[in-house]
Amino acid sequence: MNAPSRSLNLSGATNFRDLGGYRGRDGRMVRWRRLFRSDHLAGLTPEDVKTLGEFGLSRALDFRGVAEREATAYAVPGVRQHALPIEPTVVQNMRALLDAGQTLTARDAVALMQQTYRAFVNDNAHRYAEFFEHVLDDDAPLVFHCTAGKDRTGFAAALLLSALEVPRPVVMEDFLLTNALYRRQHTTSQTDAPQEVLDVLWRVQAEFLEAALHAVDTDHGGMERYLEKLGVGRSAREHLVQRYLVDPPG
Repeated sequence: MNAPSRSLNLSGATNFRDLGGYRGRDGRMVRWRRLFRSDHLAGLTPEDVKTLGEFGLSRALDFRGVAEREATAYAVPGVRQHALPIEPTVVQNMRALLDAGQTLTARDAVALMQQTYRAFVNDNAHRYAEFFEHVLDDDAPLVFHCTAGKDRTGFAAALLLSALEVPRPVVMEDFLLTNALYRRQHTTSQTDAPQEVLDVLWRVQAEFLEAALHAVDTDHGGMERYLEKLGVGRSAREHLVQRYLVDPPG
């Protein structure tokens, strides 16, 4: 039996993909067509909307900041939107360095991204706690996203897969899949930044997620204890496992 496609190959959201099929606790498999991650949904075509309707998608958890949501608002029939705003900071931090006369390199950009990911862990925990509240609320198919679906969304996916006990190498594999799928559909206003810097900002690297996971381990005592701080204790994790993991076919 062929597994469903991970990427939905939508026209208006290039990074829209399924978390199904990964192996979690006891080798059980994440259910297909229940948990999706994506870039923003403002560019969805009528055919895209029809496809998502066939999957029964009914919830969208949006990590974009207030201005981002206003600039690229969307409405998908039958899909309830929930704002979980995490304001973008990396571009502002880069702008401050450029305005101060600093010449930025790719290494500087990686450091900025690592700083951003550590902030997800320590400064935005309340948003990820809200994220899990929605995931636990019911089992209707949902998508979580930000603008590019790679950073705020990438860390959310890492947390969710970790709660299902998907091994870290596989979590990283899912994280890096963005580089094969995401296609920018607009130009950045930061045209004065070196191309090598922009190339870092619009892709993902293992060092980004590793910075977050290192903060989880060193600042919070490991993933299990960090999840507990998000309100995802043992009983909640058991609920997630029972809801989203199934025995593999055959």
